[in-house]
Parts: sequence; structure tokens; C-alpha cells
Amino acid sequence: MIKKLCLWVAILLSAAVCAPAMGQDAASSAEILTNDKVISMVKAGLPSSVIVNKIRTSKTNFNTSTDELIRLKQETIAEEVINAMINPAAALPGPTEVSGYPKDIGVYLKKNNEWIELQPEVVNWKTGGVMKSIASLGVVKGDVNGHVEGHQSQTRIGPQIEFIVIAPEGVSISEYQLLRLNQHTDNREFRTVTGGVFHAKGGATRDMIPFQGQKLASRTFSVTLNGLKLGEYGFLPPGALTQLSGAATLGKMYTFGVAQVK
Repeated sequence: MIKKLCLWVAILLSAAVCAPAMGQDAASSAEILTNDKVISMVKAGLPSSVIVNKIRTSKTNFNTSTDELIRLKQETIAEEVINAMINPAAALPGPTEVSGYPKDIGVYLKKNNEWIELQPEVVNWKTGGVMKSIASLGVVKGDVNGHVEGHQSQTRIGPQIEFIVIAPEGVSISEYQLLRLNQHTDNREFRTVTGGVFHAKGGATRDMIPFQGQKLASRTFSVTLNGLKLGEYGFLPPGALTQLSGAATLGKMYTFGVAQVK
């Protein structure tokens, strides 16, 4: 009799200890994502990549009727999130890809929930006010003046914008420079440095603008710029000073202009 009583006490104690944990697991597994919950996550500022992963690892009950898709678009839900809602069972992206983002090397800006590629502009390099030869430019370390034709970039944006940078293999976002371009009648100019950019001081860094980039996947970085003043800007990719063409000292820059927001 005593043995049976002890056995029942042990069973009851075990059930009391396990019940809360089982309840928590059940509550967690019972969560079902709906359209409104996705909208709430977007309004809370969660990145699209996080929301997509949440969708693909949760139970869902989405309404993807035409009217609801229109409402999601009006709520500024990103395209990659809507696609994941339509097909939550889609295969997860590979380790070097992020679904919904560009794959080719370049700089892209987000416009109307789509990624638009920035077309690079040609940069003419000058040092000491005199155009250098290809041979000499390859060994110059110090101030370098970049010269871009035209008064302004064809790409016009507002003071807040999101970019995606697809870098070459093995290149970090910290190797890119964001520079403000000084406008003239028919060209834009800037000053930067070669060799030891991060230790440069004085006038060589006057046009550099610090920025942060978030790594989304291999070679894929998100850059959000807030509060830029009116003017001309450009992303200078690493190695631009050695990307020469023919007999000229040429490079490239991904340019854009911050215009007045009406």
C-alpha cells in the first residue's frame, strides 16, 4: 500500500512540474500568423528577412485574395514578404542568397518596394591637379580628386532611402566609401584617398560620409541613409582607383542626388 501511494505521489509531482512547460510549448506551437500579424511586424520595424523567416517557420492562415493583396501593398508590405505569404512552403534561400534581393554585383535602391539598379558613372582621377599616367596612378598614395561629368546624377531620391549593395566575393561593405560630390556648372568633383583610407586625416576626408551596412548574406549588404542634405552623392566601390580603361585614368561611382521632397 505504501509503495502504491509513493508511486502516485511521484506521478502527480512529475505532472505538476511538466505541465507549465508543456503549456508553453503548446501555446508557442499554436500561434498562427495572419495578414494583420504580418502588418504589425512591418509597422514595428522588423526587417523583411526576419519576417520572411518567421513566415516560413510558423503555422499560417493568410488571406491572399486580390483585395487583400492590394491592402498589403497599400500597407507598404515588401514584395518578398507578400511572396512568402502567398507561398510559405517555398524553399529557403541558399547560404549565399537572400530571396527577393538582387544577385549581380552593384548598388540598388528601393523604390516602390522594388530594387532599382544604380547605373555607375565614369570617374576621371586627378592627383595634385594634374592627370597622372596609368603607371603612376597605380602607386600614388594620398589625396586623389575624382571628376564626374554632368551637373547632377540622373537618379533623384528623398532624404531617406534604402540601398542594397551586392559586393564582389570577399569584399566587405566597410571597403565602400560614401562621398558627397561638389557641384559645378558641368561636372561634380570630390576628394578621397588611396591607401590607408581609415587612417587618413584632414582635407582628404572632407567629402567622406560615415554610414553603416548590415550584412544580410554573403556579398549582400543593406544600407539605410537618413537625413541626407540636398546635394549629390555617390558610392565608391573598392578598387575603383585601379579600374582603368585604355590610356585614361578612369574609375566608376554609383551616384545619386537628394532632391527637395514636396
